[in-house]
Amino acid sequence: MAVTIFLLIVAAGAILFIYQTFLRDKWIRQKPFPAQHEAILSCNLPIYPALGEDQQHRLKQLILLFLTRKQFYGCAGLEITDEIRITIAGQACLLLLNKGWQTYPKLLSVLVYPSAFRAERDQMQDNGTVAIARHDLLGESWSNGKVILSWDDVEKGVSDFGDGHNVVLHEFAHQLDGLSGSTNGAPPLRSNSYQSWARVFTENFEDLRHRSQRGLATVMDQYGTTNPAEFFAVATEAFFEQPWQLQKARPELFAELQAYYRLDPREWQRSTEND
Repeated sequence: MAVTIFLLIVAAGAILFIYQTFLRDKWIRQKPFPAQHEAILSCNLPIYPALGEDQQHRLKQLILLFLTRKQFYGCAGLEITDEIRITIAGQACLLLLNKGWQTYPKLLSVLVYPSAFRAERDQMQDNGTVAIARHDLLGESWSNGKVILSWDDVEKGVSDFGDGHNVVLHEFAHQLDGLSGSTNGAPPLRSNSYQSWARVFTENFEDLRHRSQRGLATVMDQYGTTNPAEFFAVATEAFFEQPWQLQKARPELFAELQAYYRLDPREWQRSTEND
C-alpha cells in the first residue's frame, strides 16, 4: 500500500509539473513581441518579410520561448545585446517553425565569441601517440547543452542568406540530430520514415563524396562529406538557403528534408522574387 501511495504521489507531481509547464509556455507565447525585436528580425533575417502572417506570428512565439529557456553568454569580451539574441534565436527557431513547441530541449546555453574561436582537440598521430591539435572554429554544437558561435560568422550568414552557408542553421541542425541520442545524421523521425531516410541520405552522402573527390560542382558544401552528421547539417543549410538549387540537384534529399521540417522554403524565395 505504501509503495502504491508513493507512486501515486510521484505521478501526481509529474502531471502537475507538466501542466504548470504547459500553462507557463502558453503565457509566454501570448506575450506581445517587442517592436524593437521585430525590427531586428526584419533587418537580420532576410526571409522574415517573406513569411506568411501566421508563420511570422509562430516564429515570434518560438523566439519568446527560446529566449526564456536559454541563456546567452558573451565570450572573449563580447557583450550580449538584443541584436545578438534575436538574430541567433530567429534563425534557430526557423528550423522549428512547423515542429511543435519544443525549443531544443537538451540545449541550455548559447556561447557567443566575437569571431572565430580556437579549440583544442586530441589528435591521433601516425606513430600512435596523441597530440593536442588547435583549430579555429566558426561554431560548435555540444551534447552537454551548449552551442558555441562566432558572431562575425553569424552576421556573415544573414548578410548573404542564400549562399548555402549559415553557421546558426548548421549548429542547430546538430542539436536536432542529437535528440535521437547520438549525432549521426538521423534525427528522431516517424517510425515509418527511417528506411527511406537511410536510403536517400546514404545515396546522397556517397554521391557528394564521389563528386567532391572528382572536383565536380556541388550545391552542398563539401564539408558535408566529413561524416553523416555533417552531411545532415550541411543539407539543412542548403535546404533553407538554396531550396530551388537543392531540389533540382537532389530531389529525393529535398523531399526528405521537406517532410522532416514540414515546410517548403521555396515559397519564401518565390514570395521575395514577386515583391
